[in-house]
Amino acid sequence: MSAVKKTDARRPRPNLYESEPPGTDTRRAALALLDAVLRKGLPLEAAGSATARLTRPDDKAFALAIASEALRRLPDLDALIDSATQRNLPDDARARNVLRIALVQALRMGTPPHAAISTALPMVESGPRRLVHGVFGALMRREALLPEVPTLPLPVALRWEKAWGPQLVADAALAIAEPPPLDLCFQSDQPPQGLEGISLLPGHLRLPRAGAIADVPGYSEGQWWVQDISAQMPARLLGEGKGRTALDLCAAPGGKTMQLAAAGFKVTAVDSSETRLERVRENLARTRLEAALIAADVMTWQPKEQVDAILLDAPCSATGIFRRHPDVLHRVRPSAIAELAEAQKAMLLRAADWLKPGGTLVYSVCSLEPQEGEQVAEHFLASRDDYEAYPVASPELPVARDADAPANMRCWPGAYPDAGGADGFFIGRFRHRG
Repeated sequence: MSAVKKTDARRPRPNLYESEPPGTDTRRAALALLDAVLRKGLPLEAAGSATARLTRPDDKAFALAIASEALRRLPDLDALIDSATQRNLPDDARARNVLRIALVQALRMGTPPHAAISTALPMVESGPRRLVHGVFGALMRREALLPEVPTLPLPVALRWEKAWGPQLVADAALAIAEPPPLDLCFQSDQPPQGLEGISLLPGHLRLPRAGAIADVPGYSEGQWWVQDISAQMPARLLGEGKGRTALDLCAAPGGKTMQLAAAGFKVTAVDSSETRLERVRENLARTRLEAALIAADVMTWQPKEQVDAILLDAPCSATGIFRRHPDVLHRVRPSAIAELAEAQKAMLLRAADWLKPGGTLVYSVCSLEPQEGEQVAEHFLASRDDYEAYPVASPELPVARDADAPANMRCWPGAYPDAGGADGFFIGRFRHRG
């Protein structure tokens, strides 16, 4: 008997995944994406290695869609899982992540339950496999459902309720329920023929969520670029260029650079990443717009002469763009928000030296954190008596503003409620008094 055991021990271990159901590799990639966000703290878009083994673009897109939808619904998925276990699984347990992926497919993405679980089980070992199968089966027999309006992660909900009140939390929960529509920004006020959508501002068009961007009419002709309506607003507050000089600081991915160029500014776009600037370069070529591109750190670079206008869309926590990047709600910590706010203060003070007297400086962040918006703007005005607030007049942008601080403008997730919402943004505008 012992000899047989020794012989068996020397045999190669069987491949547990020899007969995996089709699509298991895609689910394994989704599992790796979820792990990259929740355990490693990586942005979802920066976790590309998780899908590197997938060769078909459709498989990569589906893996990303699974992970994104799981992140949108994470607190509610966990509530279901915990309701079907005697003892709560650790937050980072592989079995919990596998269940998150299987359940979100079955309950939100239209995947048949048998396909969702059969492609999930090969990703866990034998013991946890029985647990995963049992929990999933119990929830399916119970006909469990996810709520239509997701629950925000508790730390985020508490932070935003303290800063802005319960209505913002309710609006954000509604906003994260679905991926956002597609916003286009045009070089002219009129969109090209062949496009039908909702125009919320001159030069803007909102389309339903679509397939390949390159298939949308006007793409190859360079008539538009993709840019959320909130992200279109900072550059609009600099007005018409008419040959004036402008700096676009922290410029990538380049939407604001193209806006400024299309408005007639002579633009110099600065970004610390040469790789990200390459994307700006490609979009400028496609749209036939011109700008000088410089790869440099704003904190060490400086222009040769002062300019007429400056746009600083500063690096931030990006919590305002949670509709399209739900990972930010799970990986951004208060300590990171505080560090980013300090960096924004330093950038804003440095950039202020590069503006001509009488010029306009716009500072913006795609954040819903007052530390990164209002408090940075207050610090700037308290530190620079040669600058003053430059209020935003209603005719310039027909959106809600903070009535107590008219120089600042907030774009909220609850804006345009009947048209698909908007990203969260802060915009501060200042004038150099000289």
